[in-house]
Amino acid sequence: MTFTDTTRERAREIIARYPADRSRSALLPLLHLVQAEEGYVSPAGVAFCAEVLGLNKAQVGAVATFYTMYKRKPTGDFLVSVCTNTMCNVLGGQEVYDTLSEHLGVGHDETTADGTITLEHAECLAACDYGPVMTVNYDFFDGVDASTAVGVVDELRAGGRPMPTRGARLCTLKEMAVQLAGFADERDGAVADGGPGEPTLRGLRLAQQHGVSVPGFDPNTPIRSKAEADKAAAEAKAKAEAAKPAPVEATTAPVKGGDGASAPTGVAEPVKPEAAAGSTAPDVKAPDDKSPQVRTAETRQPDASTAVPDAPGTKVPTDGTGTAPAAGDARSAEAAGVAANAPAGDGKPAGDEAGAQERNLTEAKAGTDADGAGPADASETGAQK
Repeated sequence: MTFTDTTRERAREIIARYPADRSRSALLPLLHLVQAEEGYVSPAGVAFCAEVLGLNKAQVGAVATFYTMYKRKPTGDFLVSVCTNTMCNVLGGQEVYDTLSEHLGVGHDETTADGTITLEHAECLAACDYGPVMTVNYDFFDGVDASTAVGVVDELRAGGRPMPTRGARLCTLKEMAVQLAGFADERDGAVADGGPGEPTLRGLRLAQQHGVSVPGFDPNTPIRSKAEADKAAAEAKAKAEAAKPAPVEATTAPVKGGDGASAPTGVAEPVKPEAAAGSTAPDVKAPDDKSPQVRTAETRQPDASTAVPDAPGTKVPTDGTGTAPAAGDARSAEAAGVAANAPAGDGKPAGDEAGAQERNLTEAKAGTDADGAGPADASETGAQK
């Protein structure tokens, strides 16, 4: 399919919203854009997104098949979704879905013969306090039952546009896809209708009734521009830097003269940390040039020829006589352990022996065990084994 010039122009506008080295982030709105023209994401739509973003089709297809809002086959003008999850189901959501399925003659993710309605059962539509709920192109119809749901779909098939319980007036799925791609609804007065429902307003009214509010909250506070926000962040950072304490100077001690007295010149030298703490341990160079794996292995089992006995966190093991093991003992022990523990095979856990399992099954079946137990005891023993 060759996409229209309008779609290509909008695609360039979407891509321009993102940094040049992050253009692949535009994939989600681009998929909505191609769905707005075709009514679903076709192979041609996948190829188009891959072309304009410099991706391969497998990368685009992986995203398009992950999200349920991207349809992979032609969809009706109105997508009717009925919530059948726990809360709505308890309140009658499954009955609503079953009634619509029988009335329309379609099942889940199927479209009526006239191409008007696609029916689907949805998991959670995030409106449990309005259940049972259904949506038409993602606009809510709250507290529905089988009768009201049938009335909504019949009006849609007759060319009408029933008003959602909450939200703006209905539009087609293609028109909704344009909005999901990031473009405004251009219909006159399209967003002038609708309003919040009573359960949504309940919390606000309780807060007003009991005088609950956020300290210092001003609903008329203007939203700062990016430049203003960056300036405020820079000022806060500068203030934090200025509040930091001055660096502590190195501890010094007077230099003694040859007679043991302090040098009269007042020249001082830094005091080493271990001297300040009264430690007599020799300096040991930290093994920063070694990988964490090598360092861990040497800590667990260092070779006597290279280990430093006083290294922090390191202790050279002995054989009980005070003699350190020879170099390479750790590797030999590891090889011996691997040889003694054969890898699992045929779906059996490591260490299991097929012979022992077969013997236990044979004993249980024969009604006796190796100790000569009676049938009852053998049955219990075999079950335990």
